[in-house]
Amino acid sequence: MHELNLSLESLQKLYQTGGLTPRGLMAMLREKATHYEHYNVFIHLLNEAELEPYISRLESSEPNSLPLWGVPFVIKDNIDLAGIPTTAACKEYSYIPEESATVVELLIEAGAIPLAKSNMDQFATGLVGTRSPYGVCHNSFDFKMISGGSSSGSAISLALNLCTFSLGTDTAGSGRVPATFNNLVGLKPSKGLLSTKGVVPAVRSQDVVSIFALNAQDAYSVMQVSAQFDAEDEFSRELDSLNAPAWAVKPIIGIPDKASLFFAGDKDAEQNFLSSQAKIEALGYQTKEVPFAIWIETAKLLYGGAWVAERYVAIEAFFEQNEEIMDPTVANIVAGARNLSAADAYKGSYALQNAQRKAEIIWNESGIDCMMTPTTPTIYSIEQIKNNPIGLNSILGTYTNFMNLLDYAAVAMPTGFRQDHLPTGVTLFAPAGSDAKLLQLVDSLQPHFVQTAGAKELPLPQSNSSHFTNSQHIELAVVGAHLSGFPLNGQLLERNAKLLQTTKTAEKYRFFELASRPILKPGLIKTDQDGQSIEVEVWSMPKAHLGSFLALIPSPLGLGKIELIDGKEVVGFICEPYGIEGAEDISSTGGWRNWMSKRSAS
Repeated sequence: MHELNLSLESLQKLYQTGGLTPRGLMAMLREKATHYEHYNVFIHLLNEAELEPYISRLESSEPNSLPLWGVPFVIKDNIDLAGIPTTAACKEYSYIPEESATVVELLIEAGAIPLAKSNMDQFATGLVGTRSPYGVCHNSFDFKMISGGSSSGSAISLALNLCTFSLGTDTAGSGRVPATFNNLVGLKPSKGLLSTKGVVPAVRSQDVVSIFALNAQDAYSVMQVSAQFDAEDEFSRELDSLNAPAWAVKPIIGIPDKASLFFAGDKDAEQNFLSSQAKIEALGYQTKEVPFAIWIETAKLLYGGAWVAERYVAIEAFFEQNEEIMDPTVANIVAGARNLSAADAYKGSYALQNAQRKAEIIWNESGIDCMMTPTTPTIYSIEQIKNNPIGLNSILGTYTNFMNLLDYAAVAMPTGFRQDHLPTGVTLFAPAGSDAKLLQLVDSLQPHFVQTAGAKELPLPQSNSSHFTNSQHIELAVVGAHLSGFPLNGQLLERNAKLLQTTKTAEKYRFFELASRPILKPGLIKTDQDGQSIEVEVWSMPKAHLGSFLALIPSPLGLGKIELIDGKEVVGFICEPYGIEGAEDISSTGGWRNWMSKRSAS
């Protein structure tokens, strides 16, 4: 069967040249899906009549006139699509929503076409893909192995090249485990970044809608469309409000300490992770071993603590009347909530607060920008899961269950193949709001580990850092008392700013020590003649703090555009012309640090 490259860039080129139409593509994908019925990928494959409104709408517009024009996608069946049943993999629970989930509506407005509702672990309870009355989902590389869950069908459909991207949900790892088991990128966004309105809850306070993609660039493009604040979702958050710390140009990557690394006796998985660490270090990235026990302990809270009660609350009325017809493993987990009390909920809340504080302290003291862990300790066959469904599922969540509890963004990245030819991978994570940075990092790293995506060997695009933007931070050039080690540097650090680089301006500036006191400060003025190149530090500051920082800057100083030696323009300190009256020209020293050293010596 000829494989059409459905990555976003490839598909847009085909549309632009007239080599493909949305109508032709969707007909091809519907026919192709019939060849994979034994994988139990879909619960509902849209028919021609159900697809027609989406296709005909696009036919009245120019190709690629919308960000996701004609892009096919698959929706996990706990996320609403108007007019199509939502089952959450439970036939008796099924209902037909009148409107789509917010995230689905945004994608459709951007031109994307829904192909199907995908199979899943019932009520999104599981990391295995075997807990569904619609059949066990099979790994796209080995039919006997698990696909990962609970977003199993969403991952398999993408790995089998039936769509360009797919939606899952991720509470305990459901958007990352299936990605790793099927050679895909899996984005678990920051909580609240993608609306969960129109999503059947698993653990309402911890749920996120996740994105499966062939590569980080596609995941970012989908996130750009779907990450919109939703006033109708009480858990929705603005990206700019998250204030994630800035990163160095090459981030420092934390690695769990050796005592915390756990691979369930799987030597192949252990060797793959250690090899991944070695390769990252060979690429010039610094890694730091981090005491990781608090993260491992926090992971146990999600199922061992009171958060199980949220699974019960989500389907309480249905569960009390239909417990006996549900998947027995899922029913057993949900039923455990009956024994939990309000006191247990408070105990869990206190334990989590304690864990959050301890993890934050370790993170800050270690000086890391992000962490890298195995996505799972190992992988299991369908038969192994059948014999021990809860115990082995728990092992799979070792490195995933704590993510939402501790409020991280995370991306699962493929790192190659095991000796048994199954995919493997790592997860990179950082504080909420780091989504774009993590995807940019994966974009730069993934081609060093694998050359193709999914199970159909689709080529990866070339890394492209310009594809990613970070609207949360602004680059700020400082020239004087805000430099590292100088009196006002604390004003930057208090606002979570981070040093990116030390560089120079273009040779277009004059530099002065101003006459105003008591703090010595410089003035930088652009000139048409006799310009010098002046040393600056470029910091990254959360935009949310820029206003309060500007309020601290005394006249005649202010913020404006500064041209760097490489031609790039950034925001930086400038001086109004009247401010240099009585000032001393110190341009020849090349910068404030040099001038202060010379001044002290004299």
